Amino acid sequence: MQTPTATLNRMDVPRAKARKPARKVLLGGGALAALALVSLLLSRLGAAAPSVKRDGLWLGTVERSPLTREVRGPGTLVPEQIRFISASWPSRVELIRVKAGQTVAADTVLLELANPDLELQALEAERQLASAQAALVELGTQGQSSQLQLDAALATLQTDADDATRVAQANHALATRGLISEQEQQKTFGKSAELARRLALEKTRRGVLQQGLAKQLAAQREQLERLRAVAGFRRRQVEDLKVRAGESGVVQELVLQPGQWVAAGALLAKVARPERLKAELRISEVQARDVAVGQPARVDTRQGIVEGHVVRVDPSVVAGSVTVEVSLDGALPKGARPDLSVDGTIELERLPSVLHVPRPAFAAAEGPAQLFRLDADGAHATRVTVQLGRASTARVEVVSGLNEGDQVILSELSQLDSNERLDLK
Repeated sequence: MQTPTATLNRMDVPRAKARKPARKVLLGGGALAALALVSLLLSRLGAAAPSVKRDGLWLGTVERSPLTREVRGPGTLVPEQIRFISASWPSRVELIRVKAGQTVAADTVLLELANPDLELQALEAERQLASAQAALVELGTQGQSSQLQLDAALATLQTDADDATRVAQANHALATRGLISEQEQQKTFGKSAELARRLALEKTRRGVLQQGLAKQLAAQREQLERLRAVAGFRRRQVEDLKVRAGESGVVQELVLQPGQWVAAGALLAKVARPERLKAELRISEVQARDVAVGQPARVDTRQGIVEGHVVRVDPSVVAGSVTVEVSLDGALPKGARPDLSVDGTIELERLPSVLHVPRPAFAAAEGPAQLFRLDADGAHATRVTVQLGRASTARVEVVSGLNEGDQVILSELSQLDSNERLDLK
């Protein structure tokens, strides 16, 4: 017979084995709860802020003061007056008398050209002129000869008419005394009247011939003047084969060689006046939108700064820049010459007291920008959204997002766009 104690021991063994799975469940649940708690804490703390070396950053301070808006660009000095000398007709270069860079006067011969056709045309024009002159002389001689002959005939006719008049008068006296017949008297009167009519007609004819001769002479003289003008033009064409400077200055370009054939309209040389230069600046098309005629400018020639003003803004854009011409008001420094490289600054406007900061290279004017603002401790920086306004070459207006005295990071930090804070070391 089994004792109660033995029975009790047999019943305890299975109960002990049943407690072990429950304990494992409790331990696993606690571990999961702890893991969830750690995950929750980590999610609330967020990712650790990256560290950036302070010495390698470009920092800027927000200031409040007047701001002068300026744009800047490179350029060159060019003459204000350039005379382009081109060929008026096809020709061949015979002789070059000067070289680029030489100072010339207005009548200095730069080069000599040759064109046989022009020379032949000039000779033909001279021949036609000489023929017209001879024809004028011959016409005048013939007219004078005809007039002399007519005058002689008129003189004879006048004498015959006078004699007939005297005879008619004498016969009239005889007829009144009955010495001659009435028929004889009428005959003498008829002859006298006929001669008088012939004399009047010849005088009229003489006037018509004189008018005709005068008109012929006038027409021939006009033809002579036309031919003289043609001959003069042809002579000037031949004379212009000796190409002259046309005005005093410096030869800027002359790249022809003896024997070279040039077409009509081809550029032969450039002559410029070096005492009057202007600057042609190349301004970025983005910055050039506010440039206008009359704005003051400064041109740095590397040997001095010359004041000037904008006189022309090119309407077209070439290679991302706009050409702006600046007339120089001040005296040029010694050594300034055409094609000298310069830097120019154009003053757009002067703003009164505004907030402004050095212009970040990555931020566009008149738009929002993401900048890191240094915290009060100087050891951290927080991302802020800043509204930028009008810009100058080196500084930009701050419309909102920053206050006077704030320090911001102006360096390019696009690799940290996903971070809201930075640790500065």
